[in-house]
Amino acid sequence: MSRIERALISVSDKTGIVDFARGLAERNVELYSTGGTAKAIRDAGIDVKDISDFTGFPEILDGRVKTLTPQVHAGLLFMRDNPEHVKTMEEHGLKSIDLVCVNLYPFEATIANPDVSIPEAIEQIDIGGPTMIRSAAKNMKFVTVVTSPADYSRVLNAMDANAGDTTEELRFELGQKVFARAAEYNATIAGYLADQVAGDAPKPFVKAASSGVELRYGENSHQKAWLYTDAASPEAAIAQTDVLHGKEMSYNNYVDGEGALEAVKELSGKPGVSVIKHTNPCGYATGETLAEAFEAAWSGDPVSAFGSVIAVTQTVDLATAELLKGRFIEALIAPDFDADALEFLKAKSKNIRLLKLRAPMAKAAPRKMIKDINGGILVQDVDTDLIAEWKDVTKTAFDDSKKALAEFGLAAAKHTKSNAIMIVQEYKSGQFRVLGMGAGQPNRVDALRKLAITKAVENLKLQNPEITEEEIQKVIGDCVFVSEAFFPFADSIDEAHAVGARFIVQPGGSIRDDEVIAACDKHGIAMAFTAMRHFRH
Repeated sequence: MSRIERALISVSDKTGIVDFARGLAERNVELYSTGGTAKAIRDAGIDVKDISDFTGFPEILDGRVKTLTPQVHAGLLFMRDNPEHVKTMEEHGLKSIDLVCVNLYPFEATIANPDVSIPEAIEQIDIGGPTMIRSAAKNMKFVTVVTSPADYSRVLNAMDANAGDTTEELRFELGQKVFARAAEYNATIAGYLADQVAGDAPKPFVKAASSGVELRYGENSHQKAWLYTDAASPEAAIAQTDVLHGKEMSYNNYVDGEGALEAVKELSGKPGVSVIKHTNPCGYATGETLAEAFEAAWSGDPVSAFGSVIAVTQTVDLATAELLKGRFIEALIAPDFDADALEFLKAKSKNIRLLKLRAPMAKAAPRKMIKDINGGILVQDVDTDLIAEWKDVTKTAFDDSKKALAEFGLAAAKHTKSNAIMIVQEYKSGQFRVLGMGAGQPNRVDALRKLAITKAVENLKLQNPEITEEEIQKVIGDCVFVSEAFFPFADSIDEAHAVGARFIVQPGGSIRDDEVIAACDKHGIAMAFTAMRHFRH
C-alpha cells in the first residue's frame, strides 16, 4: 500500500479548504496550490508551495495557463504499476500528484446575474480545472480527486484508516463524481451559449445533474426514485429548498410541490396561496393578508385539501400557521417562516414538511422544460405568458371591472390539467379565489358540467347551508368562467348559462368560434378571447 505524498489544491469555493489543507499537512502531505487558494492556505500558517515550483513554469496569460503542463498531467496520469511509465517519469524528472482538490470557476453563479455580459460569462469557463479533475479521475486506480467540500472529511478519515492512503473503492466513487460534475458544468455552458446563438433552428440541447439523492420510493412504492438538483437554477424552485422540519420529501411531494410553487408564483407581489392535490390547484386565492388568502384557498375544496401540498407567496406568520390546526397537509412551501410560526408548526406535527425557498419569490423566469419519452426527450419553453391579446367578441361587452378576476382565473387554469375549467370569484373587493374547478377530463363539457359547476355549487352550500338556488345563480353570475383552451362546441356555453354564467374567458381559435359566440349572444353572456392557449398535460 502506498500513501498520498503530494497534493494539488486549486478551488474557487474555499469552503472548508483551510481545514482540509491543514489536515493533509498534518498527515505529511506536500501541498501545491495556485493563486488565491495558495494565499488562503499560506495566510492560515500552513506550508504550501506555488504550482510554478512544481512545473518550473510561471503562470501566464492572466492565470489562464498555470496547470496545463506536462508536469501536472504526467504526475496525475502515470500508472504507478507500469514499469515503462515509472521509467519515463524518472527519465524526465517528473513527480507524482496523488491527490487533486479542485472545484470549478463559478460559471453557474455568474450567469445567474441577468446583467452579465457574454465576455464576462466566457471568462468564467474553467479549462484547467476540468482538465485536471478528468486526468485524475481517469487514473482513479491510484489518484484521489476531490471536487466537493462534503468529501473532505471522508478523505481524511480514509487516510487515517489506510496508512495515509485512500481506498480504491472511495477513489472510484470520487472519480465517478468528477465526470458527472464535468458533464453538468459543460451542459450549463452549452445551454447558456445556445441561448446566445441567433435563429430558431434546433440547437444542441445538453442537460446533466451531478448532485442527487435517493428518495424513499417513486410515484408508487415499487418504483425507485432520485432527486437531482440543477446548480444553475437562479429562481425559486422546489428542488432548491431547505427542509426545516418534517419527514423526508417523497417523489410525489416534489411533483405536487412543483405544481404548488409554480402556480403560486403567478400571484407574486401579493398575499397568495395555492393548494395542490395530484398536481391540480384544488384551492387558489389572494387575500389582504396571507391568513385570509389561506382560508379563501382552502375553501375552494376543503375535502380535497386534506393531504395537500401548499405554497404561499409570503413569509408564514403565526396567524397563518394557526389556521393549519386540525388540518392535515403534506408540505408547506414558503419564502420563510416567522420564528413563532415555525415553532407552532413544528409542535403541531412531527411529520409536516416545512420548506423554505433559497431564492426570492417571483414570477417564473423563461427556461426550458423536459419531458422524457421512450427513446428520446421532448423540450419546450416553459409557459410564462398569460394573454396574447384581449378581445371582446360578443354583443355584450366584457365588464372592465371583471378583467382582474379573469386574469386570476387564467393563472389558475394555466396550472390545471387539461381539459380545464375554472370558476373564479371576487369574494371581497379586490381579492379572488377559485370557487369551482374541473380538471383532466377527456371533454370540456364534462369538466364544466360535472366538475366545475358541481364543485362551485357544493362550496356555496358548504359556506351557507341556507343559500337558495336564486342566490346561487346570482353569485355564479358574478363569477368568471375560464377555459384554458377553446370551446369546440356550444354545449359548454349552454351548460354555463343554465347556472347563471354571465362572463366567460377563453383563447378562441376553434373552427366553431362563430357558433360559440352566437350561443353567448343568445344567452346574453359576455365573452372575451385571449388568443393564448394553456394546455397542460
